[in-house]
Amino acid sequence: MAEWVDLLAWGDAGWGDEMIRGAFWTLLLATVAFTLGVAIGSVGAAAKLSYLLPARWLGQGYTTVIRGVPDLLVIYLLFFGGNQAVMAIARGLFGYDGYIELNAFTIGAIALATVSGAYSTEVIRGAVLAVPRGQIEAARACGMSGWLLFRRIMVPQVARYALPGLGNVWQLTLKDTSLISIVGLVEIMRSAGVASGSTQKPFIFYLSAAVLYLALTAGSNRVFGLAELWANRGVRRA
Repeated sequence: MAEWVDLLAWGDAGWGDEMIRGAFWTLLLATVAFTLGVAIGSVGAAAKLSYLLPARWLGQGYTTVIRGVPDLLVIYLLFFGGNQAVMAIARGLFGYDGYIELNAFTIGAIALATVSGAYSTEVIRGAVLAVPRGQIEAARACGMSGWLLFRRIMVPQVARYALPGLGNVWQLTLKDTSLISIVGLVEIMRSAGVASGSTQKPFIFYLSAAVLYLALTAGSNRVFGLAELWANRGVRRA
């Protein structure tokens, strides 16, 4: 126990501050990626529910490809191809021929947002389909405009139905941040790996990493649970 305390001490004497800093970057990366993923998922759901056949094809192709390949492969593809893609866009649109390099955080956020967006697409699409048609027809019968119907009927109802599924997507995104250690971002797993390599005490640091992940996921469960209670306020239980 004393060895555990010494190794996880704060400051130069231990690795406690490095592990907490890694947890901060993990949470920040997951938050950015999840937020972008929900935005992507909203667009993807709209595409899959569109009356336009090409839009449905694009939405279906996106979710099929991203959900059909390993998350690590998506990260590798963006890590090795992202810089070239950005430079090609900069050259084509602005005539810029210099070298552009995306940092590890940006690559990680884009990669995880791409993955979580595919799952969020299906969650949001299912939530839209779950909204009772009678409510939409009643709103139209009352003379609601399309925007008013969207704001007062669709958004609250879709949010209520989607929250449980989006909570699962958040947990997947949070745990997938561990894969970003391969591109050099110092999050929880990278911090644990550096500390274990320096001290030759891998069990202590990887167990500490597990505790940090459990703390983050448990806190997330609580937050999403409160959000679901808020979203379901006034709803009559069967």
